[in-house]
Amino acid sequence: MATSPSRLAKRWCITDGSGFRLRDHDPGATGGLQKVPAKTLLAQGVQRLAELQDMLYAQNRWAVLLVFQAMDAAGKDSVIKHVMSGVNPQGVQVYSFKAPSSEEIDHDFLWRTVRCLPERGRIGIFNRSYYEEMLVVRVHPELLAGQRLPPQLVGKNIWKQRFEDVVAHERYLSHNGVLVLKFFLNVSREEQRRRFIARLEEPEKNWKFALADVQERVHWQEYMRAYEDMIRHTATDFAPWYVIPADHKWVTRVVVAAAVNTALESLDLTYPDVDAARRSELTAALAALRREGDPVREAAPPR
Repeated sequence: MATSPSRLAKRWCITDGSGFRLRDHDPGATGGLQKVPAKTLLAQGVQRLAELQDMLYAQNRWAVLLVFQAMDAAGKDSVIKHVMSGVNPQGVQVYSFKAPSSEEIDHDFLWRTVRCLPERGRIGIFNRSYYEEMLVVRVHPELLAGQRLPPQLVGKNIWKQRFEDVVAHERYLSHNGVLVLKFFLNVSREEQRRRFIARLEEPEKNWKFALADVQERVHWQEYMRAYEDMIRHTATDFAPWYVIPADHKWVTRVVVAAAVNTALESLDLTYPDVDAARRSELTAALAALRREGDPVREAAPPR
């Protein structure tokens, strides 16, 4: 059974989408994992992620961007919650991108996400992202019409152009010290149906339900074709896609943690070195603090 983080990550990693076919990826796959041992693996992964994030924050050189895309009820919120449960909140920023506002529509399609990119030393998480412009907007052309682009720019090549723009954008980020990892949580239509039913039958989950989510199921095949085309054209070695089976949430969480940790390990993160001058300052400060606690000096109060 392949349980090392690097092997788990590599199994579902796509760095060249030229031959990608979504039908080759089973949403119910476990990769040889078993539920009980997977809980231990997740706990280990969460702990290791906390250690790596602490060094990332201290080193303050790299930024990390995690992009999550999926159909509704695939588990984006829960995987973010569980995998990131041990990290320092100061070093993590989570943004959820829903329907764009009128201000956002008045800008280019990357504008609203570019404003939310993580600073050096931070992990930025996009719950949905600029990829919505090649998914929901593609499935619903009326949304594209509402963006008020010049008519001559809205042709049959617009999706190809947006793929090219996104790849160029992610290459630019990688050249500027931003590690980009993208996750497609691959849930089956039947599992989504079961989760929607649970949201309706369990009162504590009612708040998660939206009628529009069910209505979108009519477009399932269109979305699958859009996802396949998107991954095929935007999977690169500098911004890979991880097509992760999502029918079993315990599998999803373990694999996401493994992928993030493996990528962070590749950065060779360390705590900042202290030069001789700074070391001398620290030594002097330590000596001063110790003198303050000298019992001989504190024995007799001043008159």
